[in-house]
Amino acid sequence: MKTFTLPGTDIVAPNVVLGVMRIGSKTDDEVRELVRTARDAGIDFIDHADVYGDDLHGCEQRFSEAMQLTPSQRDELTIQTKAGIVREGPYFDFSYEHLIESVEGSLKALDTDRIDVLLLHRPDALVEPAEVARAFDELESSGKVRAFGVSNHTPRQIDLLRKYVKQPIVANQLQLSITHAPIVTQGVSTNMLAEQQSMTLDGGGIVDYCRLNDITVQAWSPFQAGFFTGVFLGSDDYPELNAVIDRLAAQYDVSPIAIATAWITRHPAQMQVVLGTTTPERVADAAKGSDLPLTRAEWYELFRAAGHIVP
Repeated sequence: MKTFTLPGTDIVAPNVVLGVMRIGSKTDDEVRELVRTARDAGIDFIDHADVYGDDLHGCEQRFSEAMQLTPSQRDELTIQTKAGIVREGPYFDFSYEHLIESVEGSLKALDTDRIDVLLLHRPDALVEPAEVARAFDELESSGKVRAFGVSNHTPRQIDLLRKYVKQPIVANQLQLSITHAPIVTQGVSTNMLAEQQSMTLDGGGIVDYCRLNDITVQAWSPFQAGFFTGVFLGSDDYPELNAVIDRLAAQYDVSPIAIATAWITRHPAQMQVVLGTTTPERVADAAKGSDLPLTRAEWYELFRAAGHIVP
């Protein structure tokens, strides 16, 4: 498993992350097997959010109840969670009061004394960045949160926060897969007016912006064809792509899911892949893509087979 020091922190992180948004209905044994498989593969970074689960903080609590971590076991994990979505609204809330309340709820549900990384979960159009800064200062000074980041934010939204927030923004969690790659394709096809993929959306250039500002891109839904439209692996909708994936999987002696993982980890931006599966075997197989040495030609072959244009 390839690791790196998360910029702006002293956290040594793997480039594959275990996302646990679907563990709400899992038994203790199933949760422990999932985490054990991830740990055996070198994944010690766990991604949560307060809204994951049927109830608020549901998956966080399911995790802590199943794992029953000792202090030393807790120290071996990097636990990340998110705040800012009010699911019952539905709306977004980055107010000081909501962020503090959410973190307190996460700490209680996770049965821990600190969150390693806290992400603002999708942008709040009504954000008052001074309130975010006040919350971050309090959470940091109390030792309740070690590092801070965002999710699904544009360059300008991050700049607005950084004008007020003194802590570094260490991560931005964005949807990215071989088939859902606008944050990559728009850079490849800039100024090709007739091509949809050349459109600059959401401020544009978020991958380059993150690289310039030492912000780690965390890729969520890395195997989804689109926005929760089903996986592309083995899908009849992507015959050319799957033919290339299968050939490379045989060449490297790995499963197709490892190739899909490697397409993201091969990018020099040093991205993290956030796995959403609760199947231990798929976690182990995906982890093998962590440092798979895809060549530039292989990366672009996958890119083109997914339907993206290379001028």
